[in-house]
Amino acid sequence: MEFPQAYQPRRSSLAVDIDGIIVGGTAPVVVQSMTNTDTADVAGTTAQIIKLADAGSELVRITVNDNNAAAAVAKIRDALDKKNYSTPIIGDFHFNGHKLLNDNPECGVALAKYRINPGNVGRGKNRDTQFATMIEHAVKNDKAVRIGVNWGSMDQALLARLMDENAQLDEPHDAHNVMLETVIRSAIDSAKAAESLGLHKNKIILSCKMSVVKDLVTVYRSLAERSYYALHLGLTEAGIGSKGIVASTAALSMLLHDGIGDTIRVSLTPEPGAARDKEVIVAQEILQTMGLRSFVPLVTACPGCGRTTSDFFQQLAADVQNHLRQQMPIWKNIHQGVADMSVAVMGCVVNGPGESKHANIGISMPGSGEIPVAPVYEDGKKTVTLKGDNIADEFKALIDSYVERSYSKI
Repeated sequence: MEFPQAYQPRRSSLAVDIDGIIVGGTAPVVVQSMTNTDTADVAGTTAQIIKLADAGSELVRITVNDNNAAAAVAKIRDALDKKNYSTPIIGDFHFNGHKLLNDNPECGVALAKYRINPGNVGRGKNRDTQFATMIEHAVKNDKAVRIGVNWGSMDQALLARLMDENAQLDEPHDAHNVMLETVIRSAIDSAKAAESLGLHKNKIILSCKMSVVKDLVTVYRSLAERSYYALHLGLTEAGIGSKGIVASTAALSMLLHDGIGDTIRVSLTPEPGAARDKEVIVAQEILQTMGLRSFVPLVTACPGCGRTTSDFFQQLAADVQNHLRQQMPIWKNIHQGVADMSVAVMGCVVNGPGESKHANIGISMPGSGEIPVAPVYEDGKKTVTLKGDNIADEFKALIDSYVERSYSKI
């Protein structure tokens, strides 16, 4: 009899040290996000970086688009340090990065990494010079560089050359495939150019952002086969709401399952009034559901059916998940391994007891017409039965007690 074998993803990239955060090699996949504040607003940008860091973003990128933004970077770094936040900040440069780094040397020192887009670094004879200037600053300041190609702003000169070469073939490739090849070649060629300018290969991260899921998967699979650099994953312009979440999850999960990707960002368009840190939570949940990292105990809960006409178990599931996220910043500094804890909140007798028994701690709520009691299971054994109007608070108290008893002190 044959049994399915556990999939072993490949990991072959170089490790890059970004101010103490290791990206690549055998290190866990790192979660990244980006601010949407005016970088020149030191207080506002600092506050948003802190919110993103508190949500779990391990790297935060900021826009550096003009002299005011560049002059603010060192002030932002100083403000973060004073608040005891060591989160590395990454400078996102386009068009004028060479000039901003020349005119604001303290900016290049304060940043942990520079993000350079080869398609936007310059045109014609100025491109190589301006690219070289930015790499020279990275070498001088001992900084990492992400060479980030976007399909919407690729190197047009390279695209034209590859299109011409393709047209000369006896059987030319589809123009779309030439575009994908342009994205890959732009990243790899730029990385090799950076190495020739003195930037060590373990200071380089590559990304090739696409907005179509199948294109992103195709490009990164090829990029992983053809290079040894650490790779940053992200579906660019993923969209708003469920569309952005589903598209990003589909693309990143396929690549992560293949062992491709060392740092990720979920590029969600924030819904009006929504917190920026939603993208961080989604990125964490992708990694956690893939079994790659643990950030916070996740709640197993049934979707509901005709047996669960009351919405109480839905409210309880949401309440418990929020409680876990609120407690995790405290627990993670006290209790080793608590992020791996599983919690079940189930709505009826069909799967309720079974799922609750499989969780570290779980509760099985009564469905429609069932006896109005809620048995609680810890490590497979029923420990207590809750009833009445205070079940939510009592169950959360039981979770807290379980954590205190079951997870060793750090």
